[in-house]
Amino acid sequence: MTGSTKILAFAGSTRKGSFNQQLVKIAAAGAKEAGAEVTVIDFKDYPMPLYDQDLEAEQGLPASVLAFKDLLKSHQGFLIACPEYNSSITPLLKNAIDWASRSEPGEPPLALTCFKGKVAAIMATSPGGLGGLRGLVHVRSILENIGVIVIPEQKALPGSYQAFNDQGQLSDEKQQASVMAIGQRLAEVATKLNA
Repeated sequence: MTGSTKILAFAGSTRKGSFNQQLVKIAAAGAKEAGAEVTVIDFKDYPMPLYDQDLEAEQGLPASVLAFKDLLKSHQGFLIACPEYNSSITPLLKNAIDWASRSEPGEPPLALTCFKGKVAAIMATSPGGLGGLRGLVHVRSILENIGVIVIPEQKALPGSYQAFNDQGQLSDEKQQASVMAIGQRLAEVATKLNA
C-alpha cells in the first residue's frame, strides 16, 4: 500500500459539546502521532433518514449515505466513540451502519464493501460508573458480524462530566495517554493489515 494509512474517526452522537466527540478526537490525535492520515467527521454533516427498505427501493440510497459510504470505503480503519443508550448502541450510529451496509447498484447483496477487511477501535464515555461499557459490547458484535476486525483494546471512561478540561482534553494524564494509545494501536494494526 502506498501513502499513509487512512483512519476515519466519528462519534455516535451529534449533541453539542458531546463528550464522545471529544473522546474520539483524542484517539484521533494518537493515530496521527503514529503516522496515520485521520479524517474526523460529525454525523450532523451526513443527515440520514431512519432506514426504510421501501424508501430505499423507491428512491435509492440518499446522497448523505453515499457520501458516508465513500468515506468508509476510502479509509482502512475506523475510530468510533459510542455513547450508551439504555445499555446499548445509539439509534444514530445503528442507523448509519444499517444504511452503509446496503449494497449499491452493481454490487451483490450483502457485499458489505464499506466494512469487510476494515479494522476498528471502539471507545465510550458516560456520566455513569461503567463509562458506556455495556453499549460497547453491542457495537463490537455488530461490527464483527459485518466483517470489521475490532481490535481488543477499547476504552470505557466513566464520569464524563468531570473527565474533560475546557480544551476538550482529559484532565487525568494517564487516561489521556491511554485513549491516545488506542488511536496509535489502531493505526499500527491497520498499517500492517494493509501493507
